[in-house]
Amino acid sequence: MNKKLIFFDIDGTLLDHDKRVPESTLESIEQLKDNGHEVAIATGRAPYHFEEIREQLGIDSYVSLNGQYVVHQGKPIYGNPLPPEQLQQLTELAVRMDHPIIYAGSDAMKMNVTHHEHIDSSWGELKLTIPEYDPEYYLGRDIFQAIVFCTEEEEEAYRSSFGGRLDLVRWGPYGTDVLPAGGSKAEGIRQFIQALGMDVADTIAFGDYLNDLEMLSYVGHGVAMGNAPDVVKRAARHVTKDVGEDGIRHGLQMLGLLDPKPQVMA
Repeated sequence: MNKKLIFFDIDGTLLDHDKRVPESTLESIEQLKDNGHEVAIATGRAPYHFEEIREQLGIDSYVSLNGQYVVHQGKPIYGNPLPPEQLQQLTELAVRMDHPIIYAGSDAMKMNVTHHEHIDSSWGELKLTIPEYDPEYYLGRDIFQAIVFCTEEEEEAYRSSFGGRLDLVRWGPYGTDVLPAGGSKAEGIRQFIQALGMDVADTIAFGDYLNDLEMLSYVGHGVAMGNAPDVVKRAARHVTKDVGEDGIRHGLQMLGLLDPKPQVMA
């Protein structure tokens, strides 16, 4: 079998509903590496929000911030920051609408409010530390992703103002990622495989949510988790079991990348 490059989303894919990596996933990724395949992470998270997961899985290659910051074996190979002028306009609109905003750089993340209940609830679900307050953090540095906290109805004001100039991807009741136009995990993966000289036909990706749509459609074999919404399953070539039902191992077995688990005789 040709060497494959397999990308895994984190929340709802590598991490189960209790934000833990199932034992079957740990074993499966170790087997993939032993068999000569390359394993990477593709996530909306910033690099400093999944260091422990990388260490636990022994992975040092990743597509982070929804494709805007890409690293291969610990070395950055691609960055796609938000245009400063549009980021300034986004900030001004968020302030006018009284919506908090978080700015994500490659090495830190800050927010423009000291406290907000929508950030507390959203970050609490992800079990992440609340960013520090620094309303001017976005000035004079590369910001690869912004996060605006508003309802789906309120989001329309941003789409009307920035349609075609910025992309918005909702990930929760209040959280919406803001990316450069055309930015996505798929584009990050394209940059990754181009740097390695690999063929997209030899790529595989596992994901479960809206920011995985382009990725699952782009790679050679997109695999939607069983816990993914129907729109994500329709974008994928394959559908595996729920993350809590050994979905990663089952999906890799479906693709012939792992031997079926031997049955224990009674």
